Amino acid sequence: MKFLIVLALIGAAAAAPLSADQANLVKGAWDKVKHSEVDILAAIFSAHPDIQAKFPKFAGKELSAIKGSADFALHATRIVSFISEVISLAGNPSTAPAIETLVTELANNHKNRGVTKDQFTEFRNSLTDYVSHHASWGDNVASAWNQAFDNIFQTVFSHL
Repeated sequence: MKFLIVLALIGAAAAAPLSADQANLVKGAWDKVKHSEVDILAAIFSAHPDIQAKFPKFAGKELSAIKGSADFALHATRIVSFISEVISLAGNPSTAPAIETLVTELANNHKNRGVTKDQFTEFRNSLTDYVSHHASWGDNVASAWNQAFDNIFQTVFSHL
């Protein structure tokens, strides 16, 4: 599910890559939440059980029963770590190919799992909602965050 979170974040080599200032806004918001891995994933699953159903270890189980498990924490940490890696590359034109490679790999891996464009959008909405309620959030941050999503979606959707 790493792909879903990555969508939320950084502009891959796209028509309007993030500037250094925009990347810093995204990084600043992400830094406020990145240590809440379990809560982030739980919020996404709570809002969209169809996303939870894509995870074989978690499909068909009550969120309250899995949220405290080691498997849940481990997977949430993997997702957040992946996002953090991509975010760390944002805002530097020389790292755009690396972002493109990461996002393309993510898209291809999740295409094989049957993840839909609608689920990408659901993830985007849930993650954005979580971050906007747990970090400093204004029009400038929202704009940078949305541009990052748009860039990621452009790459991911081209591989679905």
